[in-house]
Amino acid sequence: MRPYCFHPEAEEELDEIMRFYKSRQIGLERCFFEAIEDTIFRIRRNPLMYRQVEGDIRKCRVPRFPYGLIYCSKDDLIEVIAVMPLRRNPDYWKGRTLL
Repeated sequence: MRPYCFHPEAEEELDEIMRFYKSRQIGLERCFFEAIEDTIFRIRRNPLMYRQVEGDIRKCRVPRFPYGLIYCSKDDLIEVIAVMPLRRNPDYWKGRTLL
C-alpha cells in the first residue's frame, strides 16, 4: 500500500474536528478517528476508486460522519489535502499548495 501524509492545513482541520467531537461526547472523537483511519486504509488500497473532483484530486466520504477526505495520489504518495465538512463550500481547499 502507498504511504500517505496530511497537508498541514488538513492536519489542523483533523485536530479541530477531534476537539469538537471530544467536547460533544466522551469517546466520540475516537469513533471519528477510527472512521478516518478506515477511510485512509480504503484510499491506500485503491486510490483511483473514488470520484475525481478536479484533475488528479479525489474525494472519499468518511463513514458515519459528515466529512470527506480530499486527496491527491502522485509519485507513490497519497496526500490528504483537506478533511472537508460535506456541508461546507466544496471549493474552500483549492488554494492549498500540494506537497
